[in-house]
Amino acid sequence: MPATPTLALVAHDAKKDAMVEFAMRHQDKLASFNLVSTGTTGGRILEACPQLNITRLKSGPLGGDQQIGAMIAEGRIDGLIFFIDPLTPMPHDVDVKALTRLAVLYDIPLALNARTAELLITAPDRRGQGGGGSGG
Repeated sequence: MPATPTLALVAHDAKKDAMVEFAMRHQDKLASFNLVSTGTTGGRILEACPQLNITRLKSGPLGGDQQIGAMIAEGRIDGLIFFIDPLTPMPHDVDVKALTRLAVLYDIPLALNARTAELLITAPDRRGQGGGGSGG
């Protein structure tokens, strides 16, 4: 039996409510993943969905984005859901760009909005075909 895939969850401040709503709607599907999240996003999700097992890292601006990026480079992340806020400038924008760049570089599924995230968590082969993730 294949290992449980690991999914990273990240959301900008203006998108945290949307991420929490997404997690609440899809608790059953998310429960089939190992979940990692930046600190604040993970805390908000855990408040709404305490049964989910989420490893919380640092807050994004304090290094959480980079921690997830390192996990992607190490092949420990199988997919990334990152609800971005395209309308607000981010002081840590370079970290955000680095994180999305690593997802593309290591060919892991990357969802930037709820519709794409739904496709990611319901895909028959959620581990992807690329070189990233635990199996690559």
